Amino acid sequence: MSISAVILPVLVQVGLTLILLFWMGQTRVGHLRSGEVKVKDIALGERNWPNRVTQIQNSYHNQFELPVLFYVLVVLALITRKADMLFVIMSWMFVASRLVHAAIHTTSNKISQRFMAFVVGVLILAIMWVIFGIRIFAAEAGV
Repeated sequence: MSISAVILPVLVQVGLTLILLFWMGQTRVGHLRSGEVKVKDIALGERNWPNRVTQIQNSYHNQFELPVLFYVLVVLALITRKADMLFVIMSWMFVASRLVHAAIHTTSNKISQRFMAFVVGVLILAIMWVIFGIRIFAAEAGV
């Protein structure tokens, strides 16, 4: 599998994270400029942001939880040359689940839908890790 095919889903995931970061920043600055939020109210914590800012912020912060395991797996799969077509397809499935999760998180924020998108991503990533582990140990055993 080509390196670019393996890396492209990672770039999309990173792109999602950066979009959320800039969106959060723009929204925060807008609230500060309008005077709705005062710097002194948020200087020691983020609890005083309006709900919309917190919603985007939470989605952004969520990109540093489960996706970290995805990033590590991609690096390991590249190093060990265990990234094949199945790996790439599952990577895209994982990233799609993260896009859906972020879309729900930053729009309706319906917990049941958001949770289902999260669970789908967790299951895909868990399966990816299991397949990777099997392939590593099978290669070591000479199977």
